[in-house]
Amino acid sequence: MENGYDAIVIGAGFAGAVAAREMAEKEGRRVLILERRSHVGGNAYDCLDEAGVLIHRYGPHIFHTNEEAVYRYLSRFTDWNAYEHRVAAKVHGRFMPVPFNLTSLKMAFGEEEGSRLAEKLIGVYGAEKKVTILELRRNADPDLAKVADYVYQNVFSYYTQKQWGTTPEEIDPATTARVPVFLSEDDRYFQDTWQGIPKDGYTRLFERMLDHPGITVRLNTDGRDYLFFEGSSGIRFEGEPYRGAVIFTGALDEWFDCRFGRLPYRTLDFAFETLPVTWYQPRGTVNYTVDEAFTRITEFKYFSGQDIPDRTTIVKEYSREYTGEAGEIPYYAVINPENNALYARYRALTEGYENFFCLGRLAEYKYYNMDAIVGQALALCGRLR
Repeated sequence: MENGYDAIVIGAGFAGAVAAREMAEKEGRRVLILERRSHVGGNAYDCLDEAGVLIHRYGPHIFHTNEEAVYRYLSRFTDWNAYEHRVAAKVHGRFMPVPFNLTSLKMAFGEEEGSRLAEKLIGVYGAEKKVTILELRRNADPDLAKVADYVYQNVFSYYTQKQWGTTPEEIDPATTARVPVFLSEDDRYFQDTWQGIPKDGYTRLFERMLDHPGITVRLNTDGRDYLFFEGSSGIRFEGEPYRGAVIFTGALDEWFDCRFGRLPYRTLDFAFETLPVTWYQPRGTVNYTVDEAFTRITEFKYFSGQDIPDRTTIVKEYSREYTGEAGEIPYYAVINPENNALYARYRALTEGYENFFCLGRLAEYKYYNMDAIVGQALALCGRLR
């Protein structure tokens, strides 16, 4: 045991919490988690607001997966509200399902013309398929071009510019691929086998996961104040040599004081409002794709299923460039070849430290859904055994 702990985890979000539980439970390790925030759960943290509504403090988190092992793992620590996420775009006063689908198509073009266009789309791409907006836009067929132009102008373009601060063509294709046209009348935002919201909230899920005698959590603790690289291969913790495993889930450029320059991210500003109505909008999330400075509004009672009449809490999201100023959170990596190359320079700084492992969105400079993070953490701990 090194300095009292067999392993140190930086960060208490999904990556760090799952890794800590696995090492403590499966391997009998004594694990220390260093968490910079005042709470566990990372960006999935939720809490009751003054109106008694269970809100997601850092924006909406909807669990969905096709990985049964991941679903069963998390189900050890929570029951689930059987919530299936449905999102609408407010387009010129009308609420259309998004991703844009065959229902949206008929709303946009009318029942008769929409049905004709739907038949042609299915004939080209197949039923129940997802076609990226940019792929559809490249098709030379005049009818499909008409659909593509409508979707591009009314659903995708302005929303994307607000979200990413750039034009859709400049965004990495892996990112735009997440915004499809769905050739189906299934209005669910996700079609995964398992979907839901933790019944008692995400925070309670994390508290149960971390409730293990082998796990110690230090909140309000920045790992950079206690753990340091020494030379080309050594690690020091609290001033002493440390040879145990270190799982790092934070921003890798900030760990090295941004010595090569800051990795670009988008951050979010949230404007929460409690309103004197039972319901504010028709779905849990509404995207504003043709107007407004904010990207979307989320109404949390849809997630929690709480029966609270005459009041509801919503949040508006504003996307902007991450600058690293106090209070900002890096949410979305701006992935492109140049930024990936910059990340590679930071990752190279860790290569001599064989017990230092990068895990998660920030540490790997990638976009991961929650289920993928859980799967990655389980896989890493399996390799460490």
